[in-house]
Amino acid sequence: MELKKTEKLEKSVVALTMEISAAELDKAKDRAFKRNGRNIQVPGFRKGKAPRALIERLYGDIFLEDALNIVYPDAMDQAVQESGIKPVGSADVEVGSVGSDKSITLIAKVPVEPEVTLGEYKGLTAEKASVSVPAKEIKEELERMARRMSRVETVERKAKKGDTVTIDFEGFIDGVAFDGGKGENQDLELGSNTFIPGFEEQLIGCKAGDEKDVEVTFPEEYHAEELKGKPAVFKCKVHKVQQTILPEMDDEFAKDVSETAETIDDLKKEISERLTQSKTETAEREFEEQLLDQIIESMEAEIPEAMFESEADAIMNDFAYRLQMQGITLEQYIQMQGMDLSAFRKVFRPQAERQVKVRLALRKIMELENIEVSEEDVNAEYAKLGERFNMEDEQIRAAITVDAVTDDLKLNRALSIIKDTAKAKKPARKKKTEAPAEGASETSETSEAAE
Repeated sequence: MELKKTEKLEKSVVALTMEISAAELDKAKDRAFKRNGRNIQVPGFRKGKAPRALIERLYGDIFLEDALNIVYPDAMDQAVQESGIKPVGSADVEVGSVGSDKSITLIAKVPVEPEVTLGEYKGLTAEKASVSVPAKEIKEELERMARRMSRVETVERKAKKGDTVTIDFEGFIDGVAFDGGKGENQDLELGSNTFIPGFEEQLIGCKAGDEKDVEVTFPEEYHAEELKGKPAVFKCKVHKVQQTILPEMDDEFAKDVSETAETIDDLKKEISERLTQSKTETAEREFEEQLLDQIIESMEAEIPEAMFESEADAIMNDFAYRLQMQGITLEQYIQMQGMDLSAFRKVFRPQAERQVKVRLALRKIMELENIEVSEEDVNAEYAKLGERFNMEDEQIRAAITVDAVTDDLKLNRALSIIKDTAKAKKPARKKKTEAPAEGASETSETSEAAE
């Protein structure tokens, strides 16, 4: 193979013009003949026994396509190496001219990593929230822990908010039952807002054995088009009322919910530290995202479509893997969402575009800052990864290549340059919303009444 020409096209595509010599083609045709000639029947010969020359004289240059498929991979690898390009996707290949010496020209249009021009990436300014954990949040977390340790018992009284009722129900619109509006022996916590607005409140005051007609109106934003804004009556029967009994929040409770706390004060301290760490990480991540947004907004690059498509594929594959861990296939999930594969794939497009742009920006910073990592740095990172995933050094090195670890370290150092030189400012104060008019009530969007 001889690389005849390297030409830059629009949108980071490079055309490689390769000439395959007649000798190379002839060898490849011979391989194609040996692979497929046994299936060709020629009169006067047993099947597969006719010579190649006779077959070509009778049927034409029938081994050419297979021959080109044979020579192309090695020719393409050599052309990429000689041209110095960095492909980011599959090439679009077409056959060019045929030479007088029976050589053939192939033209491969290859999407490549684009040239990137950055604006400022040092000394940027972004908002960063200050971190505090008020006593109210610690109390709320204690209450969540208590609910996880709670028990329920059946009571012979009228239901109150916070109780759980077991009910049968069936919904009617204009006296006609509708699909998805029926349920039996359903547990419903009153005040949980899991049914449509107004449903749960009407069951407060009911006791076991009571029957109740619950009158509601489906929200205008309800998912089922035929039910939006429609008034409905649910005929309900209460089978059981249960109350939730929370444990006392004392030192014994602290020992039950924590492996290290000895007292309730110890537990409160643990909660405070955990929430502080979580909020700090969130604030840091949001600060980082703002800085990256500024950088990619000012970045100039003709990014080939292949990079976005490849990234979208990677995101979808990761999503499918996580679904599989939960026992659901991607096809089942898409069907449950009422979408087709093409529409579902578009959901990941914005994320794919942003991730590609961020990665290109960080790689450009790696180049501009001459970022390198040492063998000691790589070994230390492998040690951290092995500890995180509880894997031996040999196992983690077999799972993650040295190039991948090196690349991640360089990207993280590029990100550190952005953050270490950036300035943080306090977030702008949010304007207070006006209080609702007297007599108005504020309602929150809730989930559907029944499936």
